[in-house]
Amino acid sequence: MAKITRTQPNAILSKAVEFHGFVYLSGITADDPAKDIAGQTAEVLAQIDSLLETHGTDKTQLLTAQIWLKHITDRPAMNKLWTAWLPEGGAPTRACVQAELADPRLLVEIMVTACK
Repeated sequence: MAKITRTQPNAILSKAVEFHGFVYLSGITADDPAKDIAGQTAEVLAQIDSLLETHGTDKTQLLTAQIWLKHITDRPAMNKLWTAWLPEGGAPTRACVQAELADPRLLVEIMVTACK
């Protein structure tokens, strides 16, 4: 049976799950919801980098991303950081939608899948 590795599991979710060379991250949100969209996006991308590194991979191995924004009008500001963060020529498949997030102070949530 293949090994499943869970990172930071709790009763509801794990921050990441690794299985058969794939790393699935949960929806990542900012720790400081008082920040603006740029601050929250930067925080989320740093957390993604850290979680991927924990599993021996990085953003050059991204396969897909799902992004939820509280306000779709924040898309250009979020995209500015997103595109600067992505490796050149390494954009994953992606969906980006407006959504009501669990905490009304949160402006962005990003979930990615990567391979090793």
